[in-house]
Amino acid sequence: MHTPVADQAETLIRATGARVTRPRVTVLEFLLAQHKSLTHHEIHAQLSDAALDPVTLYRVLEWLTENELVHRIAGADTVWRFSAGAGHHSHEHAHFQCTSCEEVTCFTEVALPRKIKLPEGFQSQEMDFLIKGTCPHCAKR
Repeated sequence: MHTPVADQAETLIRATGARVTRPRVTVLEFLLAQHKSLTHHEIHAQLSDAALDPVTLYRVLEWLTENELVHRIAGADTVWRFSAGAGHHSHEHAHFQCTSCEEVTCFTEVALPRKIKLPEGFQSQEMDFLIKGTCPHCAKR
């Protein structure tokens, strides 16, 4: 049975011009339904019923990232986390990592500096903005 999120995932993959495969749809559908960024290990644990081995999942996540259907975020712990959904396609937004629970959150509405002056000869391609602190859930404890 197709869900609206599965249909959305399939449509997004089809728009790349690449083959629509069950692993790609499964992973993208799962990430579109999440409200936080997840590590490869967390995704694999939650999709264990989907018969995705870790290598296939890694390849699917790489493909989805290269095709800008998911957003890959490096936390302060150097572990990649993946997210999909509204506002995540642009890499120019801040991320917040809780120092207690380690959850990483995309801040797509936080204004960032538009221009950073680099020394002559250097050209930026991508910037990472990682803010570390305590999330509202952990602050209540």
